[in-house]
Amino acid sequence: MSARSGEVLLEVDGVGKAFTGAAGDILQVLEHIDLTLRSGEIVALLGRSGSGKSTLLRTIAGLIAPTTGTVRYRGAELDGANPGAALVFQSFALMPWLDVQANVELGLAARGVPRPERRRRALAAIDMIGLDGFEAAYPKELSGGMRQRVGFARALVLEPDLLLMDEPFSALDVLTAENLRTEIVNLWATDDFPTKSICIVTHNIEEAVLLADRVVVLGSNPGRIIAEIPVPQARPRDRRAPGFELLVDEIYGLLTGRETQRPAPEPEKATPTATPLPDASVGGLAGLVELVYANGGRADLPVVADTLNFEIDDLLPLVDAAAMLGFITLESGDITLTEIGTRYTTADIQESKTIFAEQARHRAPLVRTICKGLAGSTDGTLRGGFFLDLLRRGFSAEDARRQLEVAIAWGRYAELYDYDADDDEITADPAAAEFTAVRDNWH
Repeated sequence: MSARSGEVLLEVDGVGKAFTGAAGDILQVLEHIDLTLRSGEIVALLGRSGSGKSTLLRTIAGLIAPTTGTVRYRGAELDGANPGAALVFQSFALMPWLDVQANVELGLAARGVPRPERRRRALAAIDMIGLDGFEAAYPKELSGGMRQRVGFARALVLEPDLLLMDEPFSALDVLTAENLRTEIVNLWATDDFPTKSICIVTHNIEEAVLLADRVVVLGSNPGRIIAEIPVPQARPRDRRAPGFELLVDEIYGLLTGRETQRPAPEPEKATPTATPLPDASVGGLAGLVELVYANGGRADLPVVADTLNFEIDDLLPLVDAAAMLGFITLESGDITLTEIGTRYTTADIQESKTIFAEQARHRAPLVRTICKGLAGSTDGTLRGGFFLDLLRRGFSAEDARRQLEVAIAWGRYAELYDYDADDDEITADPAAAEFTAVRDNWH
């Protein structure tokens, strides 16, 4: 866009962020981040679970203060919300009691913009994002894609220098996400687009390469920048182009290569906040282990993804979950089945459950924490809210909830504990408790 000068809008200088864990331990989420955002560019923050990419985005937005280092907007150090930024969330975050127009006007009302001006700007933003005719509709009447459009309109109506997006397409179906991505790119190419720079958080490699002028790759535990990769291809970009595929392969190697990852803590010492559970179902990770077994105990992840017609990004949580439980090892995209993984996938249902339970209780930090908490309670019962409050010290409210949901699903399958949603109670399985006591006494 010719109107954009490439001027520096935001500087992240030596930023680190640490939280205090549930046991009083210090959780280092970000470590010495240096990043500059300039006018006229789209920057993607790409990383796996534990890379702190959403924490970094909220630090840029001024919603989280860094523990070390500084964030400067147009040369002025932030001491609160970034006045030049607007944030689009993954979960839409709309007010269900307000119609579309009122939702879009929220930020303007908070800034004290007079009602006539609010209305004019809101209607213009609604029209720009393709929602004209739905001004009086309520969120419950809209599809997921339309609700996210409201989120974009609510951000763009503020005419921010920086449009910050936290996985804005991940809650949408594939076709809706593709359509909305294309429309955002088309809007970005227009001269009257009301923002100067976009910074998007994503875990999707192809999405990053499709959208960004520069991909910033973060390593995990703690989050730190391991590479900045320019994307020189003109828009619109073709996934089938050799240059596109080479970039995807390069970034994939960075995300899965051991040379860019710090050694993981020993399973027994890992904490729920420092080592989060991958967002994977038991059936999904079991299916991956079975595929590797059927392939002779070794498989190439890109080949598996291509065979199943999935994106590599979709399989990474399953890979991370299987690796966390010790069923596979992963090195630069090569998956190898372990001895315990072979036993797990060849066992009958009951034996495989026993193996899963043993691995989860010792290698999945949040599952282990829940088991220990239940063992220490008077009646083997604790409220889910207890663990949720502990998780919120290291995660956003949404991520904390998802972590607990995954842990409950794993523990239920393993028959380690059960969960009553009506009473919000997690209850230890008597058989599992008895087994634990016998085993611990034996040792």
